[in-house]
This record gives sequence, structure tokens and C-alpha cells, in this order.
Amino acid sequence: MSNRHHFWLRTTAILQLITAGIHAMSFFRNRIPANESEQKLYDLMASYQLNNVGPYFHPTMQDIFTALSASFTLLYLFSGVITLYLLQKNLPSTIWKGLTSINLIVFGVAFLINLLFTFLPPIVLTGVVFIGFCLAYATNHIHRIVLPKN
Repeated sequence: MSNRHHFWLRTTAILQLITAGIHAMSFFRNRIPANESEQKLYDLMASYQLNNVGPYFHPTMQDIFTALSASFTLLYLFSGVITLYLLQKNLPSTIWKGLTSINLIVFGVAFLINLLFTFLPPIVLTGVVFIGFCLAYATNHIHRIVLPKN
């Protein structure tokens, strides 16, 4: 594995941990409504229960939003920790090619979803991670093309 590939994987893993940390901070912040309409929306999200999502399961929109938010944080935490752990194991380049490809696809789809449905901070953070995996993927392939094994 080339030093550049290693650098981009490590940098991207650290960016993932930072993203998870920033996103986790949202669990410790109370949202204060700016006006009466926002207050009504917050009240409905916390109290209105969906009835047609399965027997004995009646989540509020806030419950669903919290679960989605926690999943986003855990995805970034898991991938960042796994990448840092595997970097210490000195895996062969062919394994990194596959792992980087998987991360590139997963975080590419995450970036697209965030781009379409969220707001600026998650778009930027997910975009930076996606670009990091693009650079890691490119440096792994460029290294293999330019410097073939003897």
C-alpha cells in the first residue's frame, strides 16, 4: 500500500470520527423554536404517533428522526474505527482496493441522499468523507499502475 493511499485512508477515517462527534453533539442540544409555527411542529413531532407502521409499534416522528440520526452517527463511527484498526494490520493492497471500493459506494450513496434531503452541515461533512475515499481509491489505483510489483 502506498504512503499516499495510507494517508488518505487515515485522514478520511479521522474525518469520519469528527463527523460522528459533531453529529452526536446534536443529541445534547435542545432546539428552541423561533416562532409559533415551529413550536407547533416540534409539539406534533414529539406527540403524534404513527399508527400504520406495524402492530404494537407506534413511534412519533421524533422517535424515527432520533433513530435515523443515531444510525448516521454510528455508521461514521463504525467505519472510521474499522478503517483505523485495519490500517494497523498492514493488509495487502488488493484487500484495501475492495474495502475502499465498498466505502466509496456506501458513502457516495450517503452523500447523494444528504445532498437531496438534508441541509448544509451534513452535506459538507459527508461530501468531505466521500472525496477522501475518492482520493484513497485513486491513489491505490495510480500506485498500482505507475509502480507495478516486480
